[in-house]
Amino acid sequence: MADMATVAQALPERASLLDRKMNQAPSPTTIAAFLLALTGGLSYIAVHVSRDLDSAAVTSYSPYFMLAAALLIALGFEFVNGFHDTANAVATVIYTHSMEPGLAVVWSGLCNLAGVLFSTGTVAYAVITLLPVELILQVSSGTGFSMVFALLIAAILWNLGTWWFGLPASSSHTLVGSILGVGLANHLLSAHGASSGVDWDQAVKVLKALLFSPLVGFTLAGLLILISKRLVRFPALYEAPKNSEPPPFPIRALMVLTCTGVSFFHGSNDGQKGMGLIMLILIGTVPTAYALNHGLGPDQLQDFLAVSAQVESILDRHAAGGAKAGSDPRAEVTDYVRTHQMQADTVPALRQLIGNIHSDAAAYNEFKALPPQQQTSVRNDMYVAGEAIRLMDKSHNPAFTSAEHAALAHYRKSVDKATKFIPDWVKVAVALALGLGTMVGWKRVVITVGERIGKEHLTYAQGASAGLVAMGTIFAADNFGLPVSTTHILASGVAGTMAANGSGLRISTIRNIAAGWVFTLPAAGLLSGLLYWAFRHFA
Repeated sequence: MADMATVAQALPERASLLDRKMNQAPSPTTIAAFLLALTGGLSYIAVHVSRDLDSAAVTSYSPYFMLAAALLIALGFEFVNGFHDTANAVATVIYTHSMEPGLAVVWSGLCNLAGVLFSTGTVAYAVITLLPVELILQVSSGTGFSMVFALLIAAILWNLGTWWFGLPASSSHTLVGSILGVGLANHLLSAHGASSGVDWDQAVKVLKALLFSPLVGFTLAGLLILISKRLVRFPALYEAPKNSEPPPFPIRALMVLTCTGVSFFHGSNDGQKGMGLIMLILIGTVPTAYALNHGLGPDQLQDFLAVSAQVESILDRHAAGGAKAGSDPRAEVTDYVRTHQMQADTVPALRQLIGNIHSDAAAYNEFKALPPQQQTSVRNDMYVAGEAIRLMDKSHNPAFTSAEHAALAHYRKSVDKATKFIPDWVKVAVALALGLGTMVGWKRVVITVGERIGKEHLTYAQGASAGLVAMGTIFAADNFGLPVSTTHILASGVAGTMAANGSGLRISTIRNIAAGWVFTLPAAGLLSGLLYWAFRHFA
């Protein structure tokens, strides 16, 4: 990667088509629209955070300071994420002069906001499951905060470094690498290896998605450009932008459509990756407000109690030889989640744990009515019980019937509603951070995508093909609850169209992007592990 700086600083041999636009100031209308969105978003966040904290009866100022510091770092990660991933969403529409840069980044930010608001949170908590279970349960401890601060700071530092060299690096790879580094460091630092490290089953699932999605982008975008040449007889579609002239209306509409779609689905996938960590921060600093979902009413609680009783009966039938749970059922079930090893008392312990949750919740008419000192405990019990059921269902041990599987799935869904939720103000905060990052850092990435991947300038058809494939791939990943990299899907899609079109590839850029892909996981992991080790000394 020694020649990264040279590649990043030098323009291609031909003059960049963006030269005259790079230094243009945003129009007054664009600035006004952005300031309006920013003011509205910040006001919305302030009102809802204040309401949450008031309802939680927080009497000390220390949670406020810890919450502010942690959120600043978490949103800083999303801000830097905007340098990389959201910039890719606007790269083709700016490069082809289909939209002015200022308008494009504001439009992309609004589409990201829509994607974030409509996201389900599935990807957010898929990322969280990579963390050691004991750190999730002890997030309010010094060790828990060391974990969160270490992985977020490591991700920010690596993302800033790759952005400085103008490389379309992946924030997804960076975050996953940071999480894996913290998990491994936690295992190595624990006495006798008693603590868990990484859930490798979940890690392999996530890594496969990160590995294969760029290959999908390269292949499908290349096929799409070949198919379109045969079926779509519109010569202007296969031309490169000329000077600063916008393309014909049909092409312009297509480019704006792909920008809109990539931005929306980027928000729905990438925007979630920091949300789960923000929720851990909220649970650790203000558990009385965020440990349980206070938006669930009496009807949801009654449904939860009914399915809890049903699951208790199911587990009673599968208790191994009448084995009894020990004195601490949560510890026994946590050990199962940590090791994935079923013991004779695992099922009885899970049955007792679910019974304890049932008893605690049955005394109240809704979750927010639970005493403040009980909410964190109930949340941790629910989290462990849900993860244990997930593992049992996956391993088919015990062998549940189809009716029992349905009841267990219903219970897990109820637990997820109570514990795996994302407040709307968190979604708005993440969307604003992504939008601000895009406003600052889009230029470097746009040049790389538009001119440094292929030996010829990007054509309208190539940009549209890469954008359409990126939209579809991210949408599919959302449905499977998997994190993918918008950066690598779009960049590989552009490379695929260049290869299929016979335009040639700039090997130096491809090599540097590939090197960034290869080194991001271990580099971010090593950095986060070292930071976690350092922070543990002050925890």
